[in-house]
Parts: sequence; C-alpha cells; structure tokens
Amino acid sequence: MDPKTSQTPENCNYHSYHHISGSVKAVVMFFILLFIFTKWGPSINFATTTQPVGEPFVVSGEGKVSVSPNIAKVTIGITENGNSLKTVQNSVNTKSQALTSKLESLGIASSDIKTTDYNVYPQYDYSSPNPTITGYQVSTNYEVTIKDFSKINDVIVTGTAAGANVVGSISFDLDSSTKTEKMNEARVLAVADAKSKAQGLAIASGITLGKIINVSENQNTNIVQPMAIPASGGGMLNEKSVVQPNIQPGSTDLDVTVSLSYQVR
Repeated sequence: MDPKTSQTPENCNYHSYHHISGSVKAVVMFFILLFIFTKWGPSINFATTTQPVGEPFVVSGEGKVSVSPNIAKVTIGITENGNSLKTVQNSVNTKSQALTSKLESLGIASSDIKTTDYNVYPQYDYSSPNPTITGYQVSTNYEVTIKDFSKINDVIVTGTAAGANVVGSISFDLDSSTKTEKMNEARVLAVADAKSKAQGLAIASGITLGKIINVSENQNTNIVQPMAIPASGGGMLNEKSVVQPNIQPGSTDLDVTVSLSYQVR
C-alpha cells in the first residue's frame, strides 16, 4: 500500500477538520458581508398594496350642510371715568339698569341679556416717585342674544340712547336645537360618503368587507366670524354712527368627517 495514498484515521480527521473549518469561515464571512451591506449599502424601497391580515379597513367620508344663522349676538356696554369710585359706580349701575330695561322693552328676554364682565380700573398719576390714584374707570359689558334679526338695529340704537357707549361686535350662530338637527344631517351624508368609498375600493381591490366594527367623528363648524361695528373714539359709539349698520349674517357650514372601520373577510 502506498503510504502517500493510504487513509489513516488521523488523515481523515485532518481533512474533515479543514473542510468544516472552511465552511464555518464561509458562513462567518457571509454574515459579515451581509451586515456591512445592510449597514452601509444602498437602501431598498419596498411597497405593499396588500391589506395586513387582521387589520381593519378604514375609510373616511365627509358631510357638509350649509345653513343660515338664526341668532345674533351683540356685545354692548358702558364705560365711565371719574374721580370718585362711588360716583362712577352709581352712574354705571344706573345706566345699566336703564339699558337692560330698554332692551327688554324691545322683546329681548332677560335670559338673553348676559353680563360678560364688570371691571374697575384705578387711574394713576406716575409723574411723581410715588404713583397716586387720580380717578377710576368702571366698565360693564353685556352679550345680547337676538333671535329676530330685524331688531338688531333697534338694540344698538336703543342701547346707545340708554347710555351704552361701547359696542364691540356682532356675531351669528345657530341655536342648540337647530345645530343638533343640522349636525345629524351632516353625519348622515358623511356616513353615506364613507360607505360609498368603501364599496368602491373593495370592488377595485378585490376584497370582501365584513361588518363595521368602529366609527369615529371629527367636527368642523365654520360659524361666521364676529363682524366689527364701525366705531369712533376707540370703540365708543354715538347714536348717529349706528343708525343704519350694514348687517350681513351670511351662512354657516357644518362639516363632519366620519371614519368607518370594516372587518375584512
């Protein structure tokens, strides 16, 4: 037997060791290269168009209803200055009582005349090292809710005649019952829109929709913003300046977005 070609157990183990060692080195080198590639190599974008298993199918729909406001809110008030706090307060309080009485005589309910603030501001003389109080400013403001728009001008004119010298703004809104009714109409439209989209997408993508398992809503009420009244003297109004104000209530958009979550069969 040729000693060069004879296979002893020691020779077999030697060759097997080197064969296994080479395989291990190859595997280790593969993972090293894979790590380097994933760490510093070019990124690969993957996209999927499949619906994840077990995830709900969510579709949103929008419903919008336009409606004319049916209430107006006028901010009206009295501001006075004087040396004596008691004198100024008595004057403002007297005029406030006359103001609310005149407004009620126009058919404005007392519950629709709400005091929004009552303020007392001391007036200081800062010309000396120790400021001293030289007088006081007293102001009170009301928010008047008007349900008959033909009375808006009367409220302003009558209010100024009764002693009000500040009119801040006019805004328009819906009463609570009308707002609830119109929001429900917008919800119906939003749900119908979402269902229509869901059916169209299901047909186009070849999926089968199951039952609705969740509903969510987002509201966006675009109420007409307050409209400033032309004024003179930094917000102070006289009767002539408000005889014929231009009142434009416009419209209000009630916008509802509804999201429906479907099971996918």
